[in-house]
Amino acid sequence: MKLTALAAPGVAPSRTVDETFTAALRAHDLDGTLVRTPSLDRLRATAAAATEEFLLLAADDTPVADLLPDLSVDVVRVDLDALDLDPSPRVRRHVRWRGTDGLRFGVDDWYFQRTSPPRRIPYGPDPDQYAHLRLPAAGTHHSTHGPFPVAVLVHGGYWRSRWENDLMHAMAVDLTARGFATWNLEYRRPDRHGWEATTADVAAGFGVLEAVDASLDLDRVVTLGHSAGGQLVVRLAADLALAAFRPALTVSLAGCLDLHTIHARGLSEHAVAAALGGPPEDLAAEYAASSPLTRVPVGSPLAVVCCRGDDPDLLDASRRFADAARAAGDDVRTLEEDGNHFSVIDPTSTVWPRVLDLLAGVRG
Repeated sequence: MKLTALAAPGVAPSRTVDETFTAALRAHDLDGTLVRTPSLDRLRATAAAATEEFLLLAADDTPVADLLPDLSVDVVRVDLDALDLDPSPRVRRHVRWRGTDGLRFGVDDWYFQRTSPPRRIPYGPDPDQYAHLRLPAAGTHHSTHGPFPVAVLVHGGYWRSRWENDLMHAMAVDLTARGFATWNLEYRRPDRHGWEATTADVAAGFGVLEAVDASLDLDRVVTLGHSAGGQLVVRLAADLALAAFRPALTVSLAGCLDLHTIHARGLSEHAVAAALGGPPEDLAAEYAASSPLTRVPVGSPLAVVCCRGDDPDLLDASRRFADAARAAGDDVRTLEEDGNHFSVIDPTSTVWPRVLDLLAGVRG
């Protein structure tokens, strides 16, 4: 496969950008070219001639619909700067606010879309209310004709809109190849929509599985949340403890499991207060309902996974949550390994096989 990336006029030449693009291609054994277009006319002509999805490295906030009016294929738009989402119909993915590393995320997204295209299923009217469904293919590891166990993936990013469900692409593809139907959930983040919308979306995005037209085994559903997503899935499990349809297993992957302490220590520039709308002294009921540590006993099986090279405050929160949940009577399995904050969602990491072991009872 070959990926073409077009740099719009105005994108300054950068050896770092070139190296980042080359490294991202190499990670997937891809061929590719980063084409720097010297003029708007050249950019438009090159884009109009494209016959397959390409990556656009934009120079400013001009919407693609205006920048490339004759475009007939989708694009992955990458902005190195902090820009708002481009709503243009031909922008399939807009990677923004991630600096130069956004180029790597753009290449990753293009690769996984080409090699393992998901089915996009909306569960609400907002563009962020959807999930990507992937089903095991015939002949893949542990594949049958279904019904398939389901892995619901909830991404992190400290509840900020610049981080999206593409963070979980590699994990989704790997789990699908191992026999899971994967449901990679997107949801409205509180920086744009408020905390109530975020928690409502996670519940709605989980509940809609009962209506999805696919061969899913709803008695074998595992939720896996990374970082801020860890908080969201544990809260979901606590909220659904008495529901007829609830997770068979909830897995926190480097999760934010004690919101009071994470707020008090100011992690990620006071991300907790920004997400919930204020400090705990002003929002006592919301913190009590949202913080996993204050929801024990959760009332359903749990697994808490973390790596010793993670932020020590997150590691500490995971340990204290696991201890408290176990003391309150919850069924809790814990897993600690060497690695960093992202090792727990990386199928090439040393901790990943042990994460898979935790899921074996659900997969069957």
